[in-house]
Amino acid sequence: MARILIPLPDRDFDITEVAVPWRKLTDAGHDVVFATEESSTRPSGDPLLLTGVVFGQLGAEPEPKAFYEQMIETPAFANPIAWRDISPNSFDGLVLPGGHAPGMRQYLGSSVLQSKVAAFWALGRPVGAICHGVLVLARAEHDGHSVLRDMQTTCLPKYLERVAYYSTAWKLGRYYRTYPAYVEDEVRASLREPESQFQRGPITLATRDSEDDASPAFLVEDRHYLSARWPGDAYAFAQRLVEMISNS
Repeated sequence: MARILIPLPDRDFDITEVAVPWRKLTDAGHDVVFATEESSTRPSGDPLLLTGVVFGQLGAEPEPKAFYEQMIETPAFANPIAWRDISPNSFDGLVLPGGHAPGMRQYLGSSVLQSKVAAFWALGRPVGAICHGVLVLARAEHDGHSVLRDMQTTCLPKYLERVAYYSTAWKLGRYYRTYPAYVEDEVRASLREPESQFQRGPITLATRDSEDDASPAFLVEDRHYLSARWPGDAYAFAQRLVEMISNS
């Protein structure tokens, strides 16, 4: 049994990007440990992804929502460790989920978490990042450079972030724009040769993968690192991460 770390903000993480990996990892017999900024905080996902972002649409699919409801009842979720108390060497794998609502900035911008992530990265053990979670790696530094500097990666594509923002801004303002800069632009800026290292993947706007159909998913794997674009890749992302951990 491996011990896997999933850091989270206090609120607003993506339901699918946390609950699907959690389900896959626990089903494979692994021990998932959650971490928040303070150990006394019980985290919560983005509520709009449970009820529907606009007119009941654009939220999480029914199965990931069911996984989320199961996950939040577990002792591990109710009792996270603090970011400052993370001992990188005590974990066999790391999952960095995303989310775009304002509460994500606590997690994406934490220098404490970035330093812990950089220390874990240096161990060469499996790391998976999806959507905005790739920003944590882009901002985590070793020897003055991002740990992603020489890696192949994907992340939330600019076109997808832009479409989500412009189609909902009339009702939700900047809900889909976590930062003024697009996620893809910041991730590209962390790479040595972004034109050859960054992989956007095929254009997609709605089709998501599932337990039975991985064909819509797009993943980028480079040595011990696995990245994915958005919640629509979550099942394939989680399954491949389980395989990487089992083989490490």
